Amino acid sequence: MGKRKIEIKKIEDSTKFQIMFSKKRDSLIKKACEISILCDVDMALVIFSAHGRLYEFCSCARLQFD
Repeated sequence: MGKRKIEIKKIEDSTKFQIMFSKKRDSLIKKACEISILCDVDMALVIFSAHGRLYEFCSCARLQFD
């Protein structure tokens, strides 16, 4: 059995929204870390929450932007 398709829409309930945001944020940071290790690349990820809070991930101590 495969996963069933879900409709993508904004979550109106603030409690459900916060739970989903935390889970998705953590998953995204984990994937960024995995990609940086597997592909031997430097990676930076910046996430701003709906309330303006900053979350960041950097795979190395020094990143250079062109």
